[in-house]
Amino acid sequence: MASDISPRAEIDPRASIGDNCKIFPFVYIEGDVVIGDNCIIFPFTSILNGSRIGKGNKIHQGSVIAALPQDFEFRGEKSECIIGDNNIIRENVVVNRATHTGGQTVIGHDNFLMEGVHISHDTKIGNNCVFGYGTKIAGDCIIEDGVIFSTSVVENAATRVGAGAMLQAGTTFSKDVPPYIIAGGNPVKYGGVNTTILTMYSVTEKVQKHIANAYRLVFHGQNSVEDAILQVKEQVPDSPEIKHIIEFINNTERGIITKM
Repeated sequence: MASDISPRAEIDPRASIGDNCKIFPFVYIEGDVVIGDNCIIFPFTSILNGSRIGKGNKIHQGSVIAALPQDFEFRGEKSECIIGDNNIIRENVVVNRATHTGGQTVIGHDNFLMEGVHISHDTKIGNNCVFGYGTKIAGDCIIEDGVIFSTSVVENAATRVGAGAMLQAGTTFSKDVPPYIIAGGNPVKYGGVNTTILTMYSVTEKVQKHIANAYRLVFHGQNSVEDAILQVKEQVPDSPEIKHIIEFINNTERGIITKM
């Protein structure tokens, strides 16, 4: 089915737009852009060079996709902003493309970005994440699947958030947030295991208890994080979730958030 494109939208003829899209008046689309099927682009949205947008996305008023990176190292290189399928991007969201040639800012599938969210250059986001009102994600961050950011969260540059974690409203953090936990406060601290999201993902109660025991060793023990991980390996029964916790913490470069 042909797309419904308003004659009052300004679209470069080189842009590639899929089937059955709805593009409202006053949308601005540059030439180096690919938009998949069944997307809805609301008025006053700008989709700029380097945008690669999948199927079934809804991008609301005032959003800017593939904005130039706000990075002092940017020299005008050609880079990309990749957005997967079935994302909802609400009003006034800004997503920057990557800084350097060949680089990518990536948003996966089935994410919900609420009003005023900003995703900076070279950040990689997985699937099924929620970003609350006014949340700001700095450059070079990694956010795994199923992460929830509440209102006005600030993630500083080059940090990671593990799968199934939740950041409470108003939290600012500069270290990695391990998987499956709730974190909040300023300074940010561990606030327990995110049992709601684990149950949603069909993680058994037994494994949830193992995860809680692992984080008891990491956050409440008297040992260093490195020694706590050795204790987790020795004392906590193995599972994919425990393996992921160990791998995530072992691979941290910024360190993990503060103990209670």
